[in-house]
Amino acid sequence: MANPLDGPPGSELFSSYEAELRLVTADISQKLDSLPTLTAEPRKATLSQTSRALEEADELLGSMRLEKQNIPSVQKQKVNQRFRNHESDVDALKRKLKGLESDDRARLFGGRYTDNPGENGGGDAGVEQRQQLLSGTDRLERSSGRLRESQRIALETEDIGRNTLADLGRQRETIEHTRGTLLENAEGDGETVGSGEFVGIEGA
Repeated sequence: MANPLDGPPGSELFSSYEAELRLVTADISQKLDSLPTLTAEPRKATLSQTSRALEEADELLGSMRLEKQNIPSVQKQKVNQRFRNHESDVDALKRKLKGLESDDRARLFGGRYTDNPGENGGGDAGVEQRQQLLSGTDRLERSSGRLRESQRIALETEDIGRNTLADLGRQRETIEHTRGTLLENAEGDGETVGSGEFVGIEGA
């Protein structure tokens, strides 16, 4: 594997993000090119996968944006140009995906569909309702995702609390055992002293 520092100017971390972004965008391009040949569920699944991959690309761009601030100014001009090129590539992929999704909606709703309901003489009420339904479904899916994440965090927190209680229980058992041992030793020492005194008295 080539060392990122041997490539174009930029930090090793920036170059690592850049290499990963290239892989992600190549995968997105492949998926978009395959969509015209897909129908029904395979097409729906590929659209969903492509959308998630674009979110990953945005996250990588965000990481690159932060990292390029740490790059020496003498290298920044070339790095900034590379970053802008990647941004343009990702934006182009987003537009292509949006166009394909619009085509799918047009086929689903017929020729009356438009992204702007007001364009067709005030729009069709049925089409507008369907768009609102789709928007509501998207919001519901996002809310479900956030709920699943909250549940995951809650379960992790519960596990941590359970483990902490178990540790405290074991520590308490250890303390009580140590205390019992000390008390037994103290009682034994007392009995030994008492016996010695008794023997002394009888001898007298």
